[in-house]
Amino acid sequence: MLKATGIGIGSGLGTTALATPAGAADAPLVHPGLLHTRADLGRMAAKVKAGARPYAAGFAKLTANRHAQSGWRANPQAVVYRGSGSPENYRILYNDIHAAYQNALRHHVSGEETYADTAVAILNAWSGKLTRLEGSADRFLAAGLYGYQFANAAELVRDHGDFDLERARELLLNVFHPLSDSFLSHHNNAVVTNYWPNWDLTALACVLATGIFCDERAVVERAVRYFKHGDGMGSVKHAIPVVHEDGLGEWVEAGRDQGHALLGVGLMGTVCEMAWNQGIDLYGYDDSRFLKGAQYVAKWSLGGDVPYTANTRRKGAIGGWSGTETASDVAGVDPGMTRPIWAMIANHYTKRRGLPASYLTRAAAKAAPEGGGGDYGPNSGGFDQLGFGTLAFTRDRNQGQDQGQDQGQDRVEESVGGPSPSPGPSGGSPGSRAAGGVRPQASASPARGGDLAATGTGDAAGWAAAAGIGAVAGGLLLLRRRDRVRREDGE
Repeated sequence: MLKATGIGIGSGLGTTALATPAGAADAPLVHPGLLHTRADLGRMAAKVKAGARPYAAGFAKLTANRHAQSGWRANPQAVVYRGSGSPENYRILYNDIHAAYQNALRHHVSGEETYADTAVAILNAWSGKLTRLEGSADRFLAAGLYGYQFANAAELVRDHGDFDLERARELLLNVFHPLSDSFLSHHNNAVVTNYWPNWDLTALACVLATGIFCDERAVVERAVRYFKHGDGMGSVKHAIPVVHEDGLGEWVEAGRDQGHALLGVGLMGTVCEMAWNQGIDLYGYDDSRFLKGAQYVAKWSLGGDVPYTANTRRKGAIGGWSGTETASDVAGVDPGMTRPIWAMIANHYTKRRGLPASYLTRAAAKAAPEGGGGDYGPNSGGFDQLGFGTLAFTRDRNQGQDQGQDQGQDRVEESVGGPSPSPGPSGGSPGSRAAGGVRPQASASPARGGDLAATGTGDAAGWAAAAGIGAVAGGLLLLRRRDRVRREDGE
């Protein structure tokens, strides 16, 4: 019953060259162009100003977060330790980065300069002091997670007059990126399957974000090549090794536990979104393989039954100890567990590309309005994603082809041998994209108009549920504003 299986682990990163359509390799990188483009930021501001659902609810979630306040003060450290070291102080770093990101995002939506000033002060403080990341193997997680997050916060204020852009570039290139790039190459001197996909994906997110922020196209291409052909478990065909006839793609880390599987999906979505905003379609790569894996994890996390093919992976250090570990079935799930990852992925596939993905829309509806760091507990897992997807990624159906329209570009980078099959342009059936010589592309669904796995619940119902949740939260925001006005008027 298997439709396809992924390539074997250890296929060799350098065996397939990356090719780009004419003109793409020399085109300047777009700024802002990580998780948010200028068009995205303008859409958020306009929708919130109009009180539109569910943006108002998403913005209310942002403004209620303690990290999104202009009174936040940074506490930069010269050395950050994660996993070991004295003291283990990485929590200071991730709290400050999320405060910078949330203040920067709040500035773009509200137009209030005080929040931009706060974000700039936080980022400048860290770029002026941080010199090293140390600790156990967890230092690679710190480099990957906080590197991509720092780059995204900095991208939102890169044009601010007081922002030290050059120092931010140096911090990314000299502190965060080297560890992440080293991990993708050497995996901490372990056998390539020793680490589950999320380790690779943290590093991949950092490498891609660094390349974009620092205008280093070779670094961007390195990340794209690894996503497609990397040896480690975080490349797309290793993270999703099996695709079934019903269109669901097994997420290999579902055999580990739910929290790490959600982390992996969120990180791969982050990589795909940042690449998309530079005209690189990783979302659609290999017949939208990521869509199939995300649908699988969404269904499983909602309590649905999913298949799992037992797999055994090698563990250990090169030239040292060795062993194996077998995952024979999916782990148990808590349907109440969530991360702020679904709005971004669901909106891309159903709104930008016009594809059905009911498990994604149901998961997004259940998570709405999505919060960010500080809304999902005080531990590091609650800060792995920047979040606020309900505000940032909600879009009108068929209005999101910003890869070409918003940025004056319509290019897709592809591997040698031609483009991989992927969904057609948003708003229609599979078809061709005229620019860049991209061929007509096949649908990610097994049947035209059908879901990847029929559930009886369509996308419209899922998004309607999300709008209903947004309406409740938006109403609470309106009541809170009215109450504030009464208090200010002495009532």
